[in-house]
Amino acid sequence: MAQRLHLVFGGELVDPTKNVFKDVEDIHVVGIFPDYASAYDAWKAEAQRTVDNAHMRYYIAHLHRLRDEEAAASSTEELGS
Repeated sequence: MAQRLHLVFGGELVDPTKNVFKDVEDIHVVGIFPDYASAYDAWKAEAQRTVDNAHMRYYIAHLHRLRDEEAAASSTEELGS
C-alpha cells in the first residue's frame, strides 16, 4: 500500500478572502502526517487555536498527490544528474 503523506501548515494572510500569506518566512509548519485523519486532527487543533484571528488560515496539502512513483522523473528532478 502506498503512503499517503499530508502536510499541515498555515499562517497569517494579507486578506482573508485570498490565499496569499503576509510573510512567507513566518509560515507555521505543523507537521507531516501519515494519513488524512491525523492531518485533519492537527489542522482542526491549529484552526481552533487561532479562531480569533480572521487572517490566520491553516491548510492540508496532500503530498502523495505531488509525486507519482510510477511516472518518469520530471525535468527538474533530472537537473542534478
